[in-house]
Amino acid sequence: MATSNTPQSDSAAQQTETLSTGHTVELPVKTEATMLGACFAVPKSEVAALLPSGLQPIRATPTGAAAVTLLSVEYHDVEIPEMEPYNEFAIMIPAHHTSPSKVPYVSALTQATNAYVWYMPVTTEPAKAFGIDIWGFPKVVADITHEDDGSVRTTTVTVDGDRFITFEIDRPPSMNMEDEGFSYTLKDEQLLRVPNKIDADAGLWPFSNNVSVSFGDHPKADPLKPLNLGDRALARVSVVGDTYFYPGEQV
Repeated sequence: MATSNTPQSDSAAQQTETLSTGHTVELPVKTEATMLGACFAVPKSEVAALLPSGLQPIRATPTGAAAVTLLSVEYHDVEIPEMEPYNEFAIMIPAHHTSPSKVPYVSALTQATNAYVWYMPVTTEPAKAFGIDIWGFPKVVADITHEDDGSVRTTTVTVDGDRFITFEIDRPPSMNMEDEGFSYTLKDEQLLRVPNKIDADAGLWPFSNNVSVSFGDHPKADPLKPLNLGDRALARVSVVGDTYFYPGEQV
């Protein structure tokens, strides 16, 4: 969870959006969620092919590998009238629209969630509209289940009847913190940078085996299988608390 340029002030960033579902959204919007993720080293050339024009993958290792982050999310509350809680799963590629960091490891450990959102299944139609209508996030409606066994959470995502992924992670230790970050997305073929801010219990644990990934038969998993994520992560991350999402900024 890396810092970025400070998001626009709340007064400057406020705007109202009406979703295709009829929900009214006041930005920035506050959410309360449990987010658990892991960042993996992957071949730079293979993930670069998944990025839109204008973005470059960060350097994650001394050998020049890039990174992919998997993020399992349970939204307990979203401050949108009549918006129900929902689950989400994101495939993200840590990236930057200017020169990527030249420092090995630091980029992957501190920028695991500062990334281009490549795929984002969610469990409800309003949640899908919330992401697509405002920012263009690549959301689809899916079945997403979380199973907890002590500190370990297993998330299974099924899309259109086919299993996409099963992701298991042990929660890293955390402490209360405030931080800022961003996501990249494409809306109407325009690259956007979406600032966010957290006020939550957050944790980061480097170089860990306490994670596992199994892709299923859904076609969206096909480009990810050759990445061979394995069971050793560059970092495990967690956020449990409040996250604020701001209007997108054209890059």
